[in-house]
Amino acid sequence: MKKIIITLICIVLIPTTNALAQGDPLIEKVSRKLALVNDYVAEGIMKTDVSFIKASLGKVKVYFKKPNLLKVRKEGGISLLPKGGVSLSINTLLNTKQYTVIQAGTQVVKGKSLRVIKLIPNDDQLDWVIATLWIDPVEALVYKTATTTKENGSYEISMEYGAYAQYGLASKIIFSFHTKDYKLPNGITLEFGDDEPANKQKLLKNKKGSIEITYTHYNINKGIPPHIF
Repeated sequence: MKKIIITLICIVLIPTTNALAQGDPLIEKVSRKLALVNDYVAEGIMKTDVSFIKASLGKVKVYFKKPNLLKVRKEGGISLLPKGGVSLSINTLLNTKQYTVIQAGTQVVKGKSLRVIKLIPNDDQLDWVIATLWIDPVEALVYKTATTTKENGSYEISMEYGAYAQYGLASKIIFSFHTKDYKLPNGITLEFGDDEPANKQKLLKNKKGSIEITYTHYNINKGIPPHIF
């Protein structure tokens, strides 16, 4: 089965679009906040909502180390996070410093007026094709991202913030994706009853899945052994 694939976003740059090579003040403000975190270990609860997978709530630990090392471990089971969805975090995107910034106006999301900024990588060797960020210009917090990658499909991530907002760390993260091309982790099989193999893909077509992590605690800048990753 193919990896998660969403129709690639085509970008047409109209004359009024202002494109900047890095140097955007709001992006720099977000980056400075994220730079406060060298590493963290976060504990939380994962909820999986995928139509063809029965998965109970599970405790998870998320490990991050600057610049782009990130690991998710689910207690007593296999993590169902889309491959690439975690590793391409906000930290990873902004730490590359190899992108062009395109201003895309403002949009109200859940009552907040957010700046919409698109990032286009300048380096062909990077794994992602385009990323769109919805940022609160006052808080310098990213509330939503939409990313298209070369090999791991496309997905959206929504964030909520609480006690760790000063570090740019979310209290809740929701990964959203289409299920028709979802690649299951090793050890997981689909249960379709008596349906013929040819009908399996039809069952997944145009359905969406989401994986939600609600964080209960972060240990920040305490150091993480290399073997964790």
